[in-house]
Parts: sequence; structure tokens; C-alpha cells
Amino acid sequence: MQLARETWTDAEESAAEVALLPVGSTEQHGPHAPLGTDTLDAEAVASAAAERYDDPVVVAPAVPVGIAEEHREFAGTLWTTESTFRAYVRDVIGSLASHGWDRVVVVNGHGGNIAALKEVTARIVRHDDAYAVPFTWFDEVGEHSSEMGHAGPLETSLLRHTNPDTVHEDRLDEAADGGSDGWGDWQGRVNLAVDSHEFTENGVVGDPRESSAELGEELLDRSAHALCALLDAVRDHDPSPRV
Repeated sequence: MQLARETWTDAEESAAEVALLPVGSTEQHGPHAPLGTDTLDAEAVASAAAERYDDPVVVAPAVPVGIAEEHREFAGTLWTTESTFRAYVRDVIGSLASHGWDRVVVVNGHGGNIAALKEVTARIVRHDDAYAVPFTWFDEVGEHSSEMGHAGPLETSLLRHTNPDTVHEDRLDEAADGGSDGWGDWQGRVNLAVDSHEFTENGVVGDPRESSAELGEELLDRSAHALCALLDAVRDHDPSPRV
């Protein structure tokens, strides 16, 4: 059930026990991919899992602005502080729980959100009347996870499969030429760079020319499958003390 598309009366009658909260970002993704890439990808994975899952699932509207100040030099990027982001996500999950959907998986599409989501979901479990866990889709695609960059082959492939009209395929060469091979400017184990403009000319990390709709289909299948398995575990998990 896509919550934003339903009436309140239909929502009230839902038999769902678990909910999905897509979380993304509005930030640069090179000259070829949209600012909303992370949000679109998170929504696509959440929707695919909800469609495949055997039991009803509530899919909440996505949180479209995350922790993305590292991309501030690129026009159109929006960001919030970690404290504001954590508070907002906690409030939304609290709202879901108030209607009985108190088991929530946060489906994340942005690397910059990972640490804050880990912290806030733990806080929710410890202090609120809800159970929540984070799920980052590109960590759940098998061997492809090691290929993750920024606006590179993975994110671009998922877009080419789920939202092909948003990708400027005629700019893939430009994206690759102005991009970086890896994230950061490293001296040993220390990253000297604070923001992405310090190591990538156009915001890209990785080679989006290696993307394809076929790879995107595989990525969606793998991540949605993993998310369905997680929904089973979240539904059945008992966080209460064992003593």
C-alpha cells in the first residue's frame, strides 16, 4: 500500500504489520543523472519489495532531503543537519507506529545518511514504542556492492531500469571524463577531502558508461529480495530482554 495514494479509511483497514520508509537525498549526481537519484532509487527498491512480499506492507512517502552538505558546491543540492534529519525520521516512524505500523524498515539510498540512520533507529528501539532498522539498498546487491561510487554504474543502472527518462545518456562520456576513480583524497588511511568537489570535477565517482538497464534489473531484483527477507526478520524479531 502506497500510503500517499490511499484514503485514510483504506489505510485504517490495512492489515499490514510492517512499513517501509524510503529515505534519499536531493544532491548532484553528475551531468547525466537527476538530483533526486537517491530518492528515486530508494522508492524503486521499496516499491518492488512491497509488491513481492507475501503480506501487506505500508510504503510511506519518501524523505527526499538528507545529509548531503558534502555536495554543497554543486547547484541544486539540498541538505539538513544530522540532528534535524534524525529527529524528522524519528517523528515519521513515530507517526507510523501510532497507527499500528510499529515495525519499520528505513530503505536508504544515500551513503551520507547511513551513520545517522543507524543511530536513530537504535534510539527508537531503546526509547520509543516502535522497532526500526535501516536498510541501504546498494549494500545488498552481492558482489556489485564493491562497485558503488557516486552517480557511477550502480546508481545509474538502477535509474536506467526504473526511471530511464531521467538519465541523459548522451552525457555519459562527459560524466566519465570529469569524474573520479574513487571517493576522497587519501593519505594513508586519512581522507584529506571534506567535500566532493575536492576530488571530482563534475561530482561523479566511477564510470557511468558501465551502466545498463539490464544491470539495473539485476540490482533491483537482488535488493528487493534481500529487503523481503529482512521484512520477515523484522516482523518476527523480539527485541525484549531474554532474561
